[in-house]
Amino acid sequence: MKNRGAALGFALIAVLFSGCNNQHLTQEKENPPRIANIINFVRNTEPRIPAITDEVLYNTVAEQIKQIKQYDLPATFLLQYDALINPKYQSLLKDTLPANCEVGGWWEITQPHVEAAGMVWRGAYPWDWHANVGFATGYTPAEREKLVDVYMEKFKSIFGKYPSSIGSWFIDAHSLQYMYNKYKIVASCNCKDQIGTDGYTMWGGYWNQGYYPSKNNAYIPAQTEENQIPVPIFRMLGSDPIYQYYAGLGGSVQHVESLEPVYGNGGGNANWVNWFFDIVVKKETLSFQYMQIGQENSFTWERIKPGLDIQIPKLDSLRKLGLVRVETLGQTGRWFKEQYKVTPATAVSALDDIRNQGEKSVWYNSRFYRTNLYWHQDHFLIRDIHLFDEDLTSDYLTKAGTSTQCEYKALPFVDGFTWSSLDHLAGLRIMMKDEEGNSIELKSDTPTVISIPPATLSVQFKLNPVGQCTVKCEDSRLVLSCAGLADMNWWLEFSAAPEATLPFSNIDKDKIQAKFKDFTYQVECEAGTIEGNQDNSSRSFVYRIYPKVNSIILNMDNK
Repeated sequence: MKNRGAALGFALIAVLFSGCNNQHLTQEKENPPRIANIINFVRNTEPRIPAITDEVLYNTVAEQIKQIKQYDLPATFLLQYDALINPKYQSLLKDTLPANCEVGGWWEITQPHVEAAGMVWRGAYPWDWHANVGFATGYTPAEREKLVDVYMEKFKSIFGKYPSSIGSWFIDAHSLQYMYNKYKIVASCNCKDQIGTDGYTMWGGYWNQGYYPSKNNAYIPAQTEENQIPVPIFRMLGSDPIYQYYAGLGGSVQHVESLEPVYGNGGGNANWVNWFFDIVVKKETLSFQYMQIGQENSFTWERIKPGLDIQIPKLDSLRKLGLVRVETLGQTGRWFKEQYKVTPATAVSALDDIRNQGEKSVWYNSRFYRTNLYWHQDHFLIRDIHLFDEDLTSDYLTKAGTSTQCEYKALPFVDGFTWSSLDHLAGLRIMMKDEEGNSIELKSDTPTVISIPPATLSVQFKLNPVGQCTVKCEDSRLVLSCAGLADMNWWLEFSAAPEATLPFSNIDKDKIQAKFKDFTYQVECEAGTIEGNQDNSSRSFVYRIYPKVNSIILNMDNK
């Protein structure tokens, strides 16, 4: 989705002008499955670029179907309401879509959808991508229910049953809960993390794979079974685990580094695709690994075909080798619910740099927090920690959003993008005193990543000039220990760009308290001592955490 309006416009103007037995469950714990969904979502009209006619959009979907039939791959096609009611799409999907494929709903709101629900359309076009008209967040909860009912009944009248899967760039908790309660959907999907792209900000959430959303906020994983919506949400678009995070650093809008086949720096590049697939299929992870392949028809077949011609044959080869499972979104949702009562811990490890610049990245997610460990050559940085709390209520839960923008965020503790500048990368660094008593950063060698099922990821690396570090990401704790160093001679130090607006309200020796909007949260230090910087005029550092018996333990459960 990348500056999607701009990227789409410039590119296209140039061109167009199931059940598991105990043995199987044990095998999955020892060998986490690698799962791919091919998800193509379908719009009937594209008002932004005249050259993209309704016929061009239709032909794109027809070609996508031909391709997956060629390789006998299961795929999911998600229909916007305007496409759902078009007899041409109805015939195309009924007559040509293989039996191993799935049809579901794409939850962008259109003029015929709104009018069928007895409401007045407020958009400038029959499909308007602005958040206050083009997404369910722009409607009241009662209006959302009308929109759901109208869509579901129309879908059933065409396909003979209700859809199992509903996707959207973002979907509110009220709509998702209603879809589950009344129509028993089994899976959903939403956009990867991004800031400002097309006016949509989703930042700090469960970074990849899938999670059970909170009843209060569909972007936030719930911590308890009773407070979650029992519909797993899977993250779309396949972010570059190294380079997506800093894309657009210094500006207000991120660029895109992703698996989307339209982008030549990502999913449209054979070397990048091979690298990304290798991470998904072979590298260390927890619970399961996941990727979504596919693209909306707005990008047109001429633009997405080269990338899909790289990705689809590669995916087919990996499937035949037994290295990846290719499923519909609904199948993956059912599997997820059979496996997990609450959101599992997952990880993504990228220790080989496609650009050969010495970059490495390890992502860890649980139902309590996410974190990113990052290396630039011999510099180590914890560049991201966001907390999840099921009590954090979305702005859109009970009322309609009126802005053309949309924002979903988690609770920041370390935000390496928003709190950074081109001159200073925010994050936690390992520091020590040299022989003269000066503070110096400890450098790092190449890390080793070890998964310890069900929920722990251990990352180990040598420190220079002395010592060895182990970072253990546990379900609700982050544990960092350094061997070979005197107890008070090293510490974790957090710093940010001087102009960054930080959420910290109080820094005590055993906890750091913060506030996001009106929501208060904290990180407790179970082992170690916190020291805040008392010099408000200086941003040399914000706080330091000194170890106890060479370990620092941070509790991420905000309860």
